[in-house]
Parts: sequence; C-alpha cells; structure tokens
Amino acid sequence: MKTPVPHNISIEVASEFIAVKSSPDEDYYAFAYHIAIHNDGAAAIRIVSRHWIITDGDDQVHEVHGLGVIGEQPHLAPGEVFRYSSGCVLDTPVGTMQGHYLMETDDGQRFEVEIPAFMLATPGVLH
Repeated sequence: MKTPVPHNISIEVASEFIAVKSSPDEDYYAFAYHIAIHNDGAAAIRIVSRHWIITDGDDQVHEVHGLGVIGEQPHLAPGEVFRYSSGCVLDTPVGTMQGHYLMETDDGQRFEVEIPAFMLATPGVLH
C-alpha cells in the first residue's frame, strides 16, 4: 500500500509473519515490516523521529518512540526513496501497527507524516 501524505512524501508498507522466529505455543509471534519512504516533493527532507502504536489481537497497545529509523536519520533529496526493514513481536497471531514520522526540511520546517494502520497477521488467521 502506498499512501500519499503532506509535502509529497508517500509511505509504502508491507508486512510478513516470520514463522522460524515465532513460537505460537508460547504466544510469541514475530513479524517483519518493510517500509519505503518516497520523497516526491520539491524539498529535501530528513527523518527526525518515529512514533509507532502497536495493537495486538487482545487490544493491548504498545507505543514506541525514537530518533530516526533503524538508528539513522536519513536525508532524502527530491526524488529519492529510503527503504528499511524492522520487526516486532506480538502475543497474538494478529495485530496492527500505525504511527507517524516527524520530518524536517532543510530550511527547518517540521511536519508529521502519518503511517496508516497496517495488519500483522499469521497466514490463515484472517478470512
């Protein structure tokens, strides 16, 4: 899913269940998510921070705040794409993630880019 957002930044998200790192008998479900951040605007931007809201199938919410993404604060010139992968673990076979990035233009203008909710689900759990 590619979602357009302010300043002509768009976010693509794909998620997958990682069976080899999961243990369903122990309520341990590992997921990977892959993000592509597209700067389709006219100004260069930097990813300052992230905020994730992770909700499991029992409606338990866990929030994650931090600088940049995967230990970096990438700078994207107009037309550039930054891709990264990360992961999370849930106690249930299904859940969602959503959040936002705080971004900054080279002239110091800060703005948030929403990341719409996406599913984390083991195969066959959803119809």
